[in-house]
Amino acid sequence: PLMIITQKITTLAYQLHDGIGRQAEELTAEQNRLAVKSRPSLLEYLSYLLNFMSIIAGPCSNYKDYIAFIEGRHVHMKLLEVNWKQKGYDRLPDPSPTGAVMYKLCITLVSLILFLTLTKNFPMAYIIDNEFLDKTPFLSRLGYLYVVTQAAKPKYYFAWTLADAVNNAAGYGFSGVDERGTFRWDLLSNLNIWNIETATSFKMYIENWNIQTAAWLKRVCYDRAPWYPTALTFILSALWHGIYPGYYFTFLTGILITLAARAIRNNCRHYFLSSVPLKIAYDIITWAVTQLAVCYTVAPFVMLAVEPTIKFYKSVYFHMHILSILVLLLLPIRPQTYSVRRAQNQTMLNSLKSK
Repeated sequence: PLMIITQKITTLAYQLHDGIGRQAEELTAEQNRLAVKSRPSLLEYLSYLLNFMSIIAGPCSNYKDYIAFIEGRHVHMKLLEVNWKQKGYDRLPDPSPTGAVMYKLCITLVSLILFLTLTKNFPMAYIIDNEFLDKTPFLSRLGYLYVVTQAAKPKYYFAWTLADAVNNAAGYGFSGVDERGTFRWDLLSNLNIWNIETATSFKMYIENWNIQTAAWLKRVCYDRAPWYPTALTFILSALWHGIYPGYYFTFLTGILITLAARAIRNNCRHYFLSSVPLKIAYDIITWAVTQLAVCYTVAPFVMLAVEPTIKFYKSVYFHMHILSILVLLLLPIRPQTYSVRRAQNQTMLNSLKSK
């Protein structure tokens, strides 16, 4: 709960600062859209922070979206973005969250079953067991690392999907209509399981895992950092998670791997787009590397302590750290400064205004 409240307090603080303390031309298109131009009352503020739907497991939502929900404008506001007369409707439809809630409850049930079976049968601690390390070849250890990491996921799938379903059941979380005309209830969704399991890049994996926290980090840190936004964002994420050393091993490792993955993608991907077989081969290889890189990175997050983390990294020869450093030395990335990103954002804002 403290982590979620921290997200909400800082989210609202920055959105108030954007709405009251900055000029519109200083803001990105998203910051303009989310800016809060008047201070909330005490009741509104406490309601946003402590509402029962998100007090335990989140997710953190934007203040303007929450107030629209409380005032009964949330669904109506999203429906007005669509020209319903062209679709043959005489009046606005009344989307029901029942289907979305039932679907998400099914996911939570499957996740719970997997947690009670897989997670207990494949503990993360086994990857640093002395007998296991002595008898198991390196590639087999990597394969088992993937298995135990998969087994650790269902508890997150359960908690985040259940929290999403609770908000939807209350009528909150409607995000509009997709290209096929289907009502979407994913405004507050915290994960996209299919995109996670099929991710072909470290960035794609992160963007679909704990989505609302990733959005929070982007809005309060990445978009505002004067330099080295990637590194500062990972460090903030580590501080936000707590004081266990494993968190810092994970997020500091994540900086290296993210930068290395970006360098490889920017310098190599275009060579594999000339034919379908090459693109398929590229996707298969990058999927495997991404999944193993994620497993390597998050193992300390689960083990938490220093000694098992060092033992684990020694057992796999620090290979991802070494490879990432070599990639960055051979294919350096020039860090994107705040001024460059702000200029890009301003160009996008001007384009949206002209449209």
